[in-house]
Amino acid sequence: MSYPQGSVDVLDREFLEMRASILSLAASFDRMDRAGEGVGDDPRWKRLQEGLKVLQSDDFDRAEQVQLVFSLPYEEDWPERYGVKLPQ
Repeated sequence: MSYPQGSVDVLDREFLEMRASILSLAASFDRMDRAGEGVGDDPRWKRLQEGLKVLQSDDFDRAEQVQLVFSLPYEEDWPERYGVKLPQ
């Protein structure tokens, strides 16, 4: 049987991993800054910024929203475009 976990329980269990993820992002951003040139209008950079804004929100569906930031919009004709045969 599964029991709901409290926020403190989740924080106790996941704090170090969450901290490591944030440190990893900070290190990547520092490396970009030290490289000297800007990223201009690169859409990947814009998506990273948008993803960070989602993380700072108080929404309960942040994981879903971040996934949507990095996902392509759905296209009805994707099987034909990518040569995928769907089971009938």
